[in-house]
Amino acid sequence: MGRGDLTNEQWARLEPLLPKGIKSGRPPIWSKRQLIDGIRWRTRTGAPWRDVPARYGPWQTVYGLFRRWQRDGTWQQILTALQAQADARGLITWDVSIDTTITRAHQHAAGARKGGTGNAKHQAESTTSPKTTRSAAPGVG
Repeated sequence: MGRGDLTNEQWARLEPLLPKGIKSGRPPIWSKRQLIDGIRWRTRTGAPWRDVPARYGPWQTVYGLFRRWQRDGTWQQILTALQAQADARGLITWDVSIDTTITRAHQHAAGARKGGTGNAKHQAESTTSPKTTRSAAPGVG
């Protein structure tokens, strides 16, 4: 077992939440626990998928499980179930605090015109003076 692998207690809590795959044919070579440990190794280290250690299975298999569960929402379901269990045991405090001393405006917010909705080009076109046409110009005959 690697340093960051799931403990037996963690696996006992996680295993009932995993989808039950009922497929005919050959049984899987790699256990779900090994593959999940491989996924956790990769996300913890930030290494490329191809660098997942062989003890977790082929990197294609580890990545395939990760993407399949990501697409079908399995990871979200597992997270929601674990949060519900932790909340029922009183392990989660749902207080939210926002510290506005570090809130910053977007870089494009600096130097914006004040008091107007449009830019200078549109403001110049909205003058109230009548437009001069060729036939109304003085001295043109």
